[in-house]
Amino acid sequence: MFRGRTFRIAVTATAALLLAACTHQSATFSSPEGTTPAAQWGACQERYGVPNTTVECATIKVPADWDTPGGETLDLALVRTKSKSQKDRIGSLVINPGGPGGSGVDFAIYLAKSLPKEILSRFDIVGFDPRGVGRSTPVECIADGEKDAINGYTPDPVEKGAFDGLVALQKAAVDSCYQKYGDSLAHFASVQAARDMDAIRTAVGDDKLSYLGFSYGTLLGSIYAQQNGQNLRAAVLDGAVDPGESDVTSSEGQAAAFEKAFDAFAAWCKTNASTCGMGDDPRQYVMNLIASVEARPPSGANGRVATAGWVLTAVVAALYDEEAWPYLAAGLTQTAAGKPSLMFEMADNYVGRSGTGTYDNSTDAFSAVTCSDDATTETVDQVRAYQGEWRGKYPMFGAPLALSLLPCALWRAPRTPYPTGASSGGPEILVVGTTGDPATPYVNAGKLAAQLGNAEVLTWEGEGHTAYPKTACVTAAVNGYLLELTTPPAGTVCPPK
Repeated sequence: MFRGRTFRIAVTATAALLLAACTHQSATFSSPEGTTPAAQWGACQERYGVPNTTVECATIKVPADWDTPGGETLDLALVRTKSKSQKDRIGSLVINPGGPGGSGVDFAIYLAKSLPKEILSRFDIVGFDPRGVGRSTPVECIADGEKDAINGYTPDPVEKGAFDGLVALQKAAVDSCYQKYGDSLAHFASVQAARDMDAIRTAVGDDKLSYLGFSYGTLLGSIYAQQNGQNLRAAVLDGAVDPGESDVTSSEGQAAAFEKAFDAFAAWCKTNASTCGMGDDPRQYVMNLIASVEARPPSGANGRVATAGWVLTAVVAALYDEEAWPYLAAGLTQTAAGKPSLMFEMADNYVGRSGTGTYDNSTDAFSAVTCSDDATTETVDQVRAYQGEWRGKYPMFGAPLALSLLPCALWRAPRTPYPTGASSGGPEILVVGTTGDPATPYVNAGKLAAQLGNAEVLTWEGEGHTAYPKTACVTAAVNGYLLELTTPPAGTVCPPK
């Protein structure tokens, strides 16, 4: 499946995408109260090389396996921005941006500048890199060149030889991961990461957890509600993952939703023809461009080849936020003219690649978490069958999303499926769904709310991935819930921008 990170657009001269869903037995877990010391906050520059004097950072230790707490430990990286009004402080608002693989440290630093002032004045904003991610104990499986080879590979290898080539690349990545970590890869499962969140609650000194989770972060929030619902104060789950879906069902749902999102982009393109520059049929323009670069890929800076894989990655990235649509149009038309720099910039931000070709570990973490969570095991032959079937049903995104199942089809480590039951008590939860969300389709919001049993759905009739705080209506509803613990009336629908 495609990633479920939350993206924001930084409008610069080249308009880069800034920052970072995937998808089972109920269980209740004991709180780590008394076992997690208070976080020792200090300068971020010294701890993590973050040159920011307005935030504090800390590292806490958690068991690698919560079922054997006396064994090995992992480090969790935390960041905190104190509330603007300490006398009116409610507590901490712990956030997660999605992924899996997204850095909550980076995202919290961003949110500390962009969340509504009502929230910043009443909450400390606390972000964390989940186990396996970023500045926490990371999972690192393959080298940068191997990631380039996978990301740049043809997105729909029709011929058997080309398909087998992709399988070989993915198998080498999976084998490398297993050789490094063995069965301990299972420790990166979401059910373990959700238990870390209660350790974070204790470390920051809160009796109850206030949580804001986007995309994959909604999965962590829903697992926490099942494990430790009695320790929740409030939870906003924006861009819902349906925990009851298999990876196959989730990936096919994404294929349909990305096709719908592209249609919305194409409609915008035709309405803004002079800006877009893709003629009367933007979909055919993009399909032709992908075929063209497949046959004769242009080169960018330093001779980097703009393959069809990179072009499609840029398209996927831009569909997460309608504010990126003008830059997607520019990036694609420039690529067609032999100038792929902007296209590369969008694609690189999506996969965690720097301009110099180095990667963060979000790709490794994505595979480790997703495959550890996956309760089902597809075979390579089944993936090949999905590729052909979905190509016919979802022409642009079906085959690539089918092929995204390969790492977990090849996965060697044990799997630890997460629970899919009701919340174990606690407050009403607010689930936010966007009707045009490509990464976490809107239908998931209702399914997640029904599973939890104590949740209300807030709908935004918008485009892109996640909703808060994109419009006044959504912002007012979420703020009211976080501050006053009042959910909006049942059936509340917020209009488009």
